[in-house]
Amino acid sequence: MEKSNMVQEEKFGEKDFQTIIGNLLRYGVWISLSVAFIGGIVYLMNHGSQIEDYSVFKENDRNIFEVIAAVYNGAISGDGASLIFTGIIFLFLTPVLRVLLSLFSFLLEKDYLYVGITLIVIVIIIISISFGFSH
Repeated sequence: MEKSNMVQEEKFGEKDFQTIIGNLLRYGVWISLSVAFIGGIVYLMNHGSQIEDYSVFKENDRNIFEVIAAVYNGAISGDGASLIFTGIIFLFLTPVLRVLLSLFSFLLEKDYLYVGITLIVIVIIIISISFGFSH
C-alpha cells in the first residue's frame, strides 16, 4: 500500500520532458511534411502544366507580418504554394518549440546555467529572424 502512494506522488521528471520533446520533434516533422506534401499535390493539380520563367529574378521585399498574413490567407483558401510554405513554417517552428520546452524544463529543474544558455539561444533565434526579414 505504501508503494502505491509513492508512485502517485512522483513528480514530473526529466524523463517525462525528454519523452515530450522527442514526441514534439517526431510529430512536428511528420505534420510539416504532410502539410507540405498535400500543398505540393494541390499546387501541381492547379499549376502542373504551367512553365515557370526562371530567367528573371523576382525579389519579394515584404515584411514578415505581411508574408505570414498572406500565407495564412492562402492556406485557408487552399492555395498549394501557401500550404507548402505553411509546412516549411511548421518545420521551422518544431525546433523552436523544442528550445522553448527545454527552457520550461530547465526552469522547473532550477538548472539556471542551462536556463541562461537556452535564453541566449532564444535571443539568437529572434535576432536571426529579425535581421533575416529586414532589408
